[in-house]
Amino acid sequence: MKEKIANIYIIINNNIIKGFRAKEYIISGTDEEKVNHLMENSKGDFEIAIPFDPPMDNKGNYMKYRSFAKLAKRGMEHQLFENIFVDLDLPEKPLICVTPVVDGKIISK
Repeated sequence: MKEKIANIYIIINNNIIKGFRAKEYIISGTDEEKVNHLMENSKGDFEIAIPFDPPMDNKGNYMKYRSFAKLAKRGMEHQLFENIFVDLDLPEKPLICVTPVVDGKIISK
């Protein structure tokens, strides 16, 4: 069954989240095959991925990566990707691969 999936990048400079990027695919296969596809393409996708605004508080301050990591520990980081999910028309609980880009370096597994 074909499914829309995405590589999502968190752009981190000096421990501050400066933006997101995302690249979508529509592919079939098992979840493992889909995850492998995303991971294999994570480095090449970054340059062609669509940019998205970073999370900011009501004072216009960027989010610190430490705050993001706390959300991730509670499984709540997807809240920050909501505009990406909507813009890319991803399913309700999309299969994604999140890759940090720290000070210009893609940190892939």
